[in-house]
Amino acid sequence: MFLLLSSYWFYSQVDIKMTLLLVILTFVFWFLGKGVAYYLDKEDEKRAAIVTNIGVIVGIGALFYFKYLNFFAESITSFASLFNIHLSWTAIHLVVPIGLSFFTFKLMSYVLDIYNGKIQPEKNAISFANYISFFPTILSGPIDRPKPFLKQVNLVRLFNPDNFLIGFRRVLWGMFLKMCIADRLDIYVSAIWNNYEHHSAISIIFASLLYPFQMYADFAGYSEMAIGVALILGFKVAENFKRPFFVTDIAGYWSRWHMSLTSWLTDYVFLPLNIKFRKLGVNGTIIAIMLNMTFIGMWHGANWTFLLFGLYHGLWYIPLMVSGQFFKKRNIEVNAKGWPKMPYIFKMVSIYFIVTFGLMLFHSADMTEFFHVCRTIFSNWNGGLFTDMSTMVNAAICSIVLIYVDIQEEWFPKKKIYLPTWAERWRWELTVTIEIICILLFGVFDNNQFIYFQF
Repeated sequence: MFLLLSSYWFYSQVDIKMTLLLVILTFVFWFLGKGVAYYLDKEDEKRAAIVTNIGVIVGIGALFYFKYLNFFAESITSFASLFNIHLSWTAIHLVVPIGLSFFTFKLMSYVLDIYNGKIQPEKNAISFANYISFFPTILSGPIDRPKPFLKQVNLVRLFNPDNFLIGFRRVLWGMFLKMCIADRLDIYVSAIWNNYEHHSAISIIFASLLYPFQMYADFAGYSEMAIGVALILGFKVAENFKRPFFVTDIAGYWSRWHMSLTSWLTDYVFLPLNIKFRKLGVNGTIIAIMLNMTFIGMWHGANWTFLLFGLYHGLWYIPLMVSGQFFKKRNIEVNAKGWPKMPYIFKMVSIYFIVTFGLMLFHSADMTEFFHVCRTIFSNWNGGLFTDMSTMVNAAICSIVLIYVDIQEEWFPKKKIYLPTWAERWRWELTVTIEIICILLFGVFDNNQFIYFQF
């Protein structure tokens, strides 16, 4: 109860009215879960399916009303005007509940998992409410599944000093990623992107190439802090990132980027669609992937840029499907010294460029801005690279640390030096000290919001 009240207090700091919506949706789905289980016990699968569908409709309905109603109404109105059909629509000024896209997915997965026989309905309403409103993850994930979390929340948790230390390290690492890399890069990227018409193509391209790295540090930083705080409290929540730029195709990228969202949509959207279209063979799988990636794009927001962002990534799956590479295991190609071969490096760089162009859509406020940015890139080659030496040097120092850590964990995980206990402790304390010093020296302390808070 104390944890639940703490989570509701935490969430109410954003908007207390939205806390009421969170409470209502939580208990609606708790009762729906009981209803699904009741009809399954009675072997009345038809009514169980109806109750499950009600849960899905309520979840999607909440998303649609708060996030997409204005978008679809305005799009229909604009489309009708092309045929001289004049429809009137006054936009409703709705405040989108922060974290809506995250906790509605948790609510829907609960009733779906009960219907599919993966879990039993949670008897304790307080435990279920804690799963939905758990304060480290409610704002921007990770999106936990009900089974592992509910199992933990119903156990007696004892203070674990190892979990506390590991959690503390992850919180500190997340702060380092956010404050020393993401926010530091944001100073440069925003200076270019928000005034792109006054900058050269070289500066815009350079800022666009930095944005994926900024976004990775920002969102992975939040995820690290959320996972760390949860671990301190005795909870293990889902991992969200696994070095996403060390891949050679778009499928590998999405298997490591925002993993809790990707796995959720894979289980509840892609796989059912793939089964539905299996008679079409490879073409059916392509259709399922395109629909799934469209959902990923639209999940981020009601904007044509997000829709095209999802479609763009979906198109890069088609060559993998046609060539049969989609289901093959992806291994690192290494030379005699253990370093990746140049073709592997080239593919990695190629994926980074592919992701960069997609994030130009993601970063644009609307399609007009995206086209203007592209036009500027192709037309304005006068002038050199805009430089902000202080910002770039500070960001570069911290980014090198992140790159080194990711390379070590990705390519040389078995070559770690194992030290005696006392030496390991001193190395641990030295690392923590260096991270704190970096945060104090290079960190941005102006309370920048996390990028994914808008979703």
